[in-house]
Formats: sequence, structure tokens, C-alpha cells
Amino acid sequence: MAETENIPVGEQQPQPVAAPPVPAPEEKRDYRDQRGGGQRGRGGRPGGRRQSDDGNKGGDDLAEKVVFINRSSKVVKGGRRFKFSALVVVGDKKGKVGIALGKAAEVADAIKRGGELARNKMQAVSLKGVTIPHEVYSCYGGAKILLRPASPGTGIIAGKTVRAVLESAGVKDVLTKSLGSKNAANVVKATLNGLLSLRTREQIYTSRGLEIKKVAAPKAPEAVAA
Repeated sequence: MAETENIPVGEQQPQPVAAPPVPAPEEKRDYRDQRGGGQRGRGGRPGGRRQSDDGNKGGDDLAEKVVFINRSSKVVKGGRRFKFSALVVVGDKKGKVGIALGKAAEVADAIKRGGELARNKMQAVSLKGVTIPHEVYSCYGGAKILLRPASPGTGIIAGKTVRAVLESAGVKDVLTKSLGSKNAANVVKATLNGLLSLRTREQIYTSRGLEIKKVAAPKAPEAVAA
């Protein structure tokens, strides 16, 4: 039999305690693929819509302005149904401008529809630099608009409705006056008709079959010897 050694209780040696296992470092998981591909929009939200560098809608150079929004309602058995119409002006600020009226059940859809129609209806306007070549008086319905050319630095002296059309066409110096109705649709159409009726000096001579004669600059008189 093996001999056993009796050790007093107070003299027993402490048993070594095993160290707890060290957990393995967790791998960093990439959640970008599950949360919108890593693109973040406004407020740091993933999957946000990216805007073009030039800040324009659709990446083009056209300026789009909403002139007036109207709401109409229809009473039906279940209540009222609302529809919206938006008058939109689109131009490239280089001599082309178009207007259209978009209709839809939502405001955003009406504006989008109006912008698409206005892009398809853009027309060229004859300008003389950043102003108009001559004075013009235009009417549409009850609206009456008077446009006059102005010297450089004058700016656009006009109301918000006429200003939207002139700025979209690229006019920077002009004097205007609204003499009739203040209906936004009629004012915009009267302004556009006035711009379309403008003609430069070259266009007038060409239509008449004439040539522009160049006049020599006057010379200073020679000094007479005493």
C-alpha cells in the first residue's frame, strides 16, 4: 500500500488557480453592404441621394423656377379630392426660355411635370448682350407688359413674375412695367410674347434683303496755322 502523508490543515499548500481563458478578438464587420452600400445622404443616413456637382437637377445647366401654384378641389361622395397645378419657367440664361403648366395630384409631381413640359417648349429669344434690343409692348388677355432696354448696371427692374421669365432668358439690364391684370399666367405669357417679338438690327436688315453699311468714324478737324 502506498504511504500517505498526513499534513495538518493549517499547513496545507494552496492549489494554483487556472487563469480564465482570454477571448479571441472580435473581427470588425462591415455593415455598409447591408445599409445602402456606404453612401450617406443628409444627416449621415445611409443610402442618401447624391447631388450633382453643379447643384442643378438632372446635371444640366437649365434654371427652373416655380412662378405660381394653384390648388383646386372637387367634392365627391367620400369627401374632397385636391389637385394642384404649377406654373414653371425654364431657361438656360443664354437666350432660350420656355413656360408650361403642370397638373398632378401632388405638388411635387405637378412641379416635375411642368418642368418637363417647359423644357420641351423652349424657344430662342433675340437679345443684345444682356439687355433687349428695343422697346416692346405686349398684351395677353388682361395683362399688359412694357419692356425697355437699360444701360449696363441697371439690373432687372420688374416684379417677381416678370423677373422669373427675364432671368431665365438671360436678361440682366431691363426696365419693365405691368399695366394690366396681375394674373400670373397671363403676365408670364405676355412677357414671353414680348421677348419673342424682339428682333435685332441684323435680323431686320436680313429680312428686307439689305446690307448693313459701315459708317466710318468721324475724324477730328485739323488745326489751322495762324
